[in-house]
Amino acid sequence: MNIELRHLRALAAIGDEGSITAAAAALHIAQPALSRTLSQLEDRIGTELVERTTRSLTLTDAGRLLWERSHRILQSVEDAIAEATSGPAPLRVGYAWSALGRHTVTLLRTWKDAHPATTLVVRQVDNPDLALRKGEIDVAFFRSVPGPDTFEHVLLGYEDRIVAMAEDDPLTRTDAVTLGELSARRIALCATAGTADLDLWPDEQRPTATVVVANVDEWLTAIATGEAIGLTSDATEYSHPHPGVSYTPLPDIAPVPVYLAWPRRDPHPMTDRFIAHAGRFLKKVQNRPAAAADST
Repeated sequence: MNIELRHLRALAAIGDEGSITAAAAALHIAQPALSRTLSQLEDRIGTELVERTTRSLTLTDAGRLLWERSHRILQSVEDAIAEATSGPAPLRVGYAWSALGRHTVTLLRTWKDAHPATTLVVRQVDNPDLALRKGEIDVAFFRSVPGPDTFEHVLLGYEDRIVAMAEDDPLTRTDAVTLGELSARRIALCATAGTADLDLWPDEQRPTATVVVANVDEWLTAIATGEAIGLTSDATEYSHPHPGVSYTPLPDIAPVPVYLAWPRRDPHPMTDRFIAHAGRFLKKVQNRPAAAADST
């Protein structure tokens, strides 16, 4: 098909930016040149990748699939060049919320001791699912089951649930809180957190007031200002202490599962070793409460 890297870079930028104009600016090329490159790519593979109208541009199903793969292919080329000139590529670990909480520093230190030739780089990303698909990270921590169509995953263990409230909230004076006490409150929801599913409540107690946030910073701000409360795992308390936020145990529901996910195709060569290494820090999987099996 004679596909060149410039074709893949063009599609990657168009998918990222959402328009030919913005993609051309990101690539520092003229808009007509980018349009020609896209047309060349579509002609050479024999399928439409982009649906164009006078007002919008969207990727077709084939375009979205190739857009994701383009990022990974381009990243693989960069990694191969870097490895040839500078040694093994680092293992990039992503997370949206709290990595492994109090275990994170120990994880990094012990990895460095056991695998000095492979640097471990930890990155906070707002959307680890997308970052994995684009090849920006190699493995990622999730608190809900990651996309089975693209990723492999393993359950590492469990973390206890807690509730985050403004420090002056009356419920902070108690040792623990129940779901029933929270059903009338506004809940801060973030798609990348995976810990505040409204289905945790019985139908008759399910909260109706919610506020949707984009990331952990917005989540903390909504809670600190008293706009909402948040459900999370105990790793958050360690990773995100906040002067305006108080964390209280929420013991009457099942703990939060912690998954590690990686691309099904072309995983980093050290992925298996990292899975085994990370698994040693979350051993609660061997002692999972029976009730949790029905609730998570």
